[in-house]
Parts: sequence; C-alpha cells; structure tokens
Amino acid sequence: MTGVTIENDPYATRPWLASYPAYALPDIDEKSYSTLVAMFRTAVDDFADRPAIDCFGKSQTYRELSAAAEAVGSWLQSRGLKKGDRVAIMSPNLASYPAVIYGVFLAGGVVVNVNPLYKPHELEHQINDSGARFIFVLENFAHTVAEAWPSMKIEQAILLAPGDLLGLKGMIVNAVSRWVKRAVPSFRLPGSIPFSEVIEAGRRRPLEHVETSRDDIAFLQYTGGTTGVAKGAVLLHRNVASNVEQAVAWLRPVTNDQQIMVTALPLYHIFGLTACCLTMARIGACCLMIPNPRDIGGFVKTLRGARFTMISGVNTLYAGLADHKDFGKVDFSALVFCLSGGMATLDATARKWKQITGKPIVEGYGLSETSPLVCLNQLGLDEFSGAIGYPSASTYVTLRSEKDGAPVPFGESGELCVKGPQVMAGYWKRPKDTAEAMTVDGFFRTGDIAVMKPDGSFKIVDRLKDMILVSGFNVYPNEIENELALHPQVKEVAVIGVPDPHSGEAPMAFVVPREGDLDEKELREFLHERLTGYKRPKYYAFRDSLPKSTVGKILRRELRDEYMNRGAKAAKAGRAAGAA
Repeated sequence: MTGVTIENDPYATRPWLASYPAYALPDIDEKSYSTLVAMFRTAVDDFADRPAIDCFGKSQTYRELSAAAEAVGSWLQSRGLKKGDRVAIMSPNLASYPAVIYGVFLAGGVVVNVNPLYKPHELEHQINDSGARFIFVLENFAHTVAEAWPSMKIEQAILLAPGDLLGLKGMIVNAVSRWVKRAVPSFRLPGSIPFSEVIEAGRRRPLEHVETSRDDIAFLQYTGGTTGVAKGAVLLHRNVASNVEQAVAWLRPVTNDQQIMVTALPLYHIFGLTACCLTMARIGACCLMIPNPRDIGGFVKTLRGARFTMISGVNTLYAGLADHKDFGKVDFSALVFCLSGGMATLDATARKWKQITGKPIVEGYGLSETSPLVCLNQLGLDEFSGAIGYPSASTYVTLRSEKDGAPVPFGESGELCVKGPQVMAGYWKRPKDTAEAMTVDGFFRTGDIAVMKPDGSFKIVDRLKDMILVSGFNVYPNEIENELALHPQVKEVAVIGVPDPHSGEAPMAFVVPREGDLDEKELREFLHERLTGYKRPKYYAFRDSLPKSTVGKILRRELRDEYMNRGAKAAKAGRAAGAA
C-alpha cells in the first residue's frame, strides 16, 4: 500500500454531496451527543411517556425503560462492575434487551453482543476473548452457556425470560414459553439468577453516577476474520453516537412524528442494534419487537395488528414476508420507510415488495467496523436503485486499486475504503489485524469492490475478501474448513460462497475424501453440533483434487470461477433448449 493521502485523492472532493437532498448537511456536529449515555438520558427526558418498546402486544414507555435500565446498572455495580468491564448479552429481540444495554452503559460497562444460536465453542471464544464478567442469556439458550461454562472465565449468568418487564402479559408469555421449552435440553448454571431478581434488587439501591467520555468503549462487536477467528471491533461511544447522528441527519423528514420501527433484525447484529435500538431512541420512536422473525406466519400476524411506519431488514426477511399468503392483508397506509442492508437486495424481491406495499426498498451499506452506516440511498426513491447510495454526512469514501493502493479514476472499480467518525478504534487486542485493516492514511479497508456512478452513489460489484454473506451475516471459509478438516475421512476441503435465491449467498464445500465412503449426509451430521446453522454448507461437491498454486495454496477463486462458468453454461443450454 503506497502512501496515498486524501489530499491527492479525487474522491476527497466528495462529489456525492451534489446529490444530497436539500435538507441534508454535509457534516454532522459530532459533539452534539458525546456519548450513548447522554443520548439515552435526553431521549428519556424528551419522550418519557412515549412507548419505547412494544413486545408481545405490551408496550413499555421511555420512563419505564429508564427505570429498568437503572435497576440493571445498579445491580451490576453491586456485584463489583467497574468502568470498562465487559458484559455479554445472548438473546433474541425482547423487551429486556434494550434495558440491559442501557443498564450496562449507565454502570460504566461495555456491551458484548452474542448470537444466541452460537455453539458452545463459538461462545467460549467470544466470552474469553472479550473478558466478559457477566452474561445475560435467554433461558431457552442457557444450555449452551452451561455446556461452555467450565471453559469460560465468567462470574455469573443472569437468566432472561421472554416476558420480562411486561407485567401480567409477561407472566402469560413466560408460562407459554416454559411449556414449549420442555423440548429444550436441561441445564445447570451454578450461581445463576433470574432477571426478575436483578430488577428487584437493583431498584433497592441508587445507581452510582459514572462519568462516561466520548472515547470510552461502548461495544465489542464481534465479526469474523479471514483466519476464521472472530474479532471484536472496538466501537467507542463517539463512533456509535456519531453514526446515530449520521442516520438521523438523513432521516430528518420523517423524525417529527413518532415512528414505529418493525424490529425484526436481531439487536445482537450491528444493523439492528444501531438502526433500530439506538437510532429509534434518539428520535423517540417505538421498536416493535419481533422475537422470532423466522416464524413468518407469526410475524405477519403481528404486523396485521400494528400500524407500523418503518421496517428494516435484509433480503431474506423481505422475501419471506412478501411470499407469505397473508402479507397482502397487512395495513401499509402508515408505512414511510423500508430500509435494507446487510446483504445485496435482489431485484425480484424489491419488485414484489413494492407491488404489495406500495413502498420501495431503500438500500444502505455498512459493516460492524463502521458502526455500521456508511452509505444510504435517498428516502424519496420511487423505485429500488440497486446501488448502496451516498456516503453519509462527515464520511469520506475512496476507491483504491488492489495492486498499489492508489485511488482509481471515476468510473473504475476499486476497493471501497472509509474514513469518518463512525469507524472503529480497532480490533480488540489485535494490533496486527487492525493495522492490516487500515490504509496508511487512515481509511478502513472494507474488502468490497465498488464503483462510483455519475451521480456520486456507489454500487458494490465484487468482494475482495473470501467472506460469504449469508442473510446479512458474515461467514468466513476458514472457520468452516477448519471444522470439516476434523472429520477423519476428509483429506482436503475448500469452501466458497455461491449465489442463493433465499439467503443471497450460501457456503459450498468442495471435499476431497480419504479412502473409504463419505457422503453429504455424514458431513451435515458432523457439523450440526459444531457450527451455527447459517455457517453450515448448503451445498457439497466431492472431488479427486482441488486447484492449488505453485506453493500449494488452495485457490478458492478458481473454484468460484468454475462454479459460475458452469452455471452460465447451464443457463445458456437451457435457453437454447427452450428456443428449440
């Protein structure tokens, strides 16, 4: 990488600003909200009696959310939590989730979001790497924590129930959940306590004030790496608070009235975390929580009973809803904004969504390392654009050559690199990885290849890294390959991402067996307890050998090109047969 600086970069002029809507300023006031604590306190003061959360048909006001968060923070302090200590949350979207996030902040702690579908060894790595002292876990997933417990350096587990903080309605929800949960494996977690006891105990003692600064860590947001090891992106309060301001600056036309955001994106994922939980609090909106978006029937039923105004999701979510037989019966009359990100939205999905709802999908782009928002299309689109949109306020984007790191001319493709207040401070305790992720002049290298269109918007055209994007989740081939290689009958293996109509991309494993029989069924069963569902290969191919470089490195790109060429030939043959 050469010493290219922003001064001699043609993108430094930010040509996209000419296409900004009239209300949008080129830069935000980064100090308008110095921390997420200050942002939350202001929201509670300004919107105390507005509903902040709606879950299982029961709402919770900002005042009630604040009281719960203070109780969580007070309890953590009573257990010796010090400023900068890490606290993990392992849960789907529930009313308790925001209370825990803000409670950790109020106590001076750092939030470590954990995917509740993780397997024990995935959880173990994240907990031990982050140094989390406590974990809040939904009881339905506590068996995973129990299995990993002997190998984790953690002090106490707090068991969440689905109906926590929802009063009488919550008691009914919990009763139903525990009846259904009889099929979930039993667990034993020494010293664990229910969340209800945390709230009760926390309310008996005052919350001690902790001075939080812009440069304190807010989140360790874990994301995969090319080595297959998850790394914690260090997101400071100023990173995330700035990104919320960037989002609000773009959303300004729709922030006057109270909005209701359909919150189906998991809050443990950076997209849902910032777009729904944090940004909606900043504007006094209500998050309509969807605990299980995989239950499309139940999801549609919830939507039919709500007058929502916003929705955010990934292509998989939009496609699943649009395909449901009752989705057309939902009332879309109040809908003003449909945000998509995390993965490429397919044209077919966008067309069907617009046909049913009357509103276009507005696509954006971001990463865990950028808090996440980098680019977003204009809200007033008539039709889906297929582009990721314009860089947000105070954001510099440049396209760099893979060969020498120099900026590419307008109209040519290059690696999309980002500089702005939302870019992470680095990877947790990984200075080498941090250095490799940055250019010499301070831009974060996304690994995505993009091109700038004449109007200044950007479009992703390829991926530099081997990362696979499955329904908005990062999947790294090395992690899957490492697990498959543990099977005694696997001699060699390579994993690539291939197009998938449901999830955008899906992992495909190319396997060279050792002597003896080996089939797809056996490998699927082998990985079932080793990898989270979305990481498991959807497709398999068995071969006698894999393409390699002169030094013996397996060439994934050759496998990918071979797969795509084969698909193109099959499509051509099919068209020829149809014409005949």
